[in-house]
Amino acid sequence: MPDMVLVTPAAAHLDSYVQALETGWSPDSTRGREAADQQLALIRTDPAAFLASLDDPEARGAPVELPDGSTVPRLPGVIRWMWDGAFCGMIGFRWQAGTAELPPSCLGHIGYNVVPWKRGQGHATRALSMMLGEARRLGMPWVELTTTPDNASSRYVIEANDGRLVERFEKLPAYGGGEALRFRIDL
Repeated sequence: MPDMVLVTPAAAHLDSYVQALETGWSPDSTRGREAADQQLALIRTDPAAFLASLDDPEARGAPVELPDGSTVPRLPGVIRWMWDGAFCGMIGFRWQAGTAELPPSCLGHIGYNVVPWKRGQGHATRALSMMLGEARRLGMPWVELTTTPDNASSRYVIEANDGRLVERFEKLPAYGGGEALRFRIDL
């Protein structure tokens, strides 16, 4: 099996991504199937625009819709796909220009999701390590990531990349509420 790399989403990878969405995987663990169906509709309508929307370091895109349907201004951000000859998952990095702080509506700087049939192979741990390099290049002093207390796999990925727990908190109602854990990785 080839090594996993991060790729900028492109037409050459899109069929594999669509297959993952059609299989039931979703890039959004909160909105699930709804988010997958929304992305499939965007891809069918304008695949080039969909791909372009995933790489937006100047935050030129439309506002971001939160799980409760409200919207907030888009932050600069990029999404990379984990690729080992086929789509393995995604990792996203978002930031606020000029500061490491994030607005309350943003749970963390980095989020990731691996397709079920590729889990347990170290892809998320490696992808996070690579994305931390991007954060360093932007001059970020640290990044924050969040997960739920019951997500042992995500905790392992974060801790394997030197993440330390900084707080337990309640997610905003826009995200459905509930307890979450915030980790920080110093860069």
